[in-house]
Amino acid sequence: MAKIDAFFKLMFDQGASDLHLVSGQQPILRLHGELERVKYKVLENDELKALLYEIAPDTKIKTFEETGDVDFGYEIPGVARFRANFFNQKFGCAAVFRQIPSQVLTAQQLGLAPIIVQSAMYTKGLVLVTGPTGSGKSTTLAAIIDHANKNRKDHIITVEDPIEFVHQSDKCVVNHREVGMHTKSFGAALKGALREDPDIILVGEMRDLETIRLAVEAAATGHLVFGTLHTTNAAKTVDRVIEVFPHEEQGQMRNTLSTSLKLVVAQNLFKRIDKKGRCAALEIMVCTGAISNLIRENKTFQIPSAIQVGKRYGMCTLDDAIMEQLNKKWISPEEAFDKCIDKPKFLPLLKTPPADYYG
Repeated sequence: MAKIDAFFKLMFDQGASDLHLVSGQQPILRLHGELERVKYKVLENDELKALLYEIAPDTKIKTFEETGDVDFGYEIPGVARFRANFFNQKFGCAAVFRQIPSQVLTAQQLGLAPIIVQSAMYTKGLVLVTGPTGSGKSTTLAAIIDHANKNRKDHIITVEDPIEFVHQSDKCVVNHREVGMHTKSFGAALKGALREDPDIILVGEMRDLETIRLAVEAAATGHLVFGTLHTTNAAKTVDRVIEVFPHEEQGQMRNTLSTSLKLVVAQNLFKRIDKKGRCAALEIMVCTGAISNLIRENKTFQIPSAIQVGKRYGMCTLDDAIMEQLNKKWISPEEAFDKCIDKPKFLPLLKTPPADYYG
């Protein structure tokens, strides 16, 4: 047992989402969205580096020493998996670990809307789950893949950096590939995947032009592709996919995306005020004919209005989702205002406007 495992078990027991280990500081846990220091001695650089290197593969240590950054997955059997990131900073090395539960939460346990669950049964197309870092994108995608695994008879390939949730093959055959360990890059894995008879492809992060291009092409040629982006709402997600391409290609990509994009789920996590824990507010955009036309005609600024009038298709704006949580008294008006899109709509709910608000 590695010495650092004691911190991971503390994380697990406390229900912490993240562990921060920083040279010159005590260990820190993120509990229910807030950082709390652990009553432990200050970790000096050499001591911390020894703790970290004990669990890192040699190839990852080499990468870290050459570049100053590295990601990988670490697992304590029977406890949990952890996504690790090592980095150098002014006072020495540091690391952040995100806990990934060994048990995949089902769509029912997460309370996902029926339209999101149904996406697991699509025969082809692109489904994007977006949101800021730590907003629960991976958890939502894992629940969708779990539903497909239990209800389809197909081949699922996941490409991640690193592998997060692990799915045991059920009715589907599931193959997990980790960038840097099982494949050189997201792009290389996607090129290979098209020769591996996939029905469903999960792209852990669509972070560059090549990955986005290949993901969209795979969706347009008869595969079901799930991916993530760090965008805050559906309209910005469409813009992000288009704008990554050279200007001369954007018109063609709008046409391709207008037919291949099926669903965008943009989510934000909120600290609950009624009990310990967090809850999610989800914007849902179904790519109907009307929204396809908006994408094709470069009128993405009209997408929020189209979502607003598309409730019968299962659509929901982020602000409506936030308001629903607020009406349940699950979240604070202050956090709702901070994360909403239409600030004036939420301003009357605050006792005092924020000092930095000039709307």
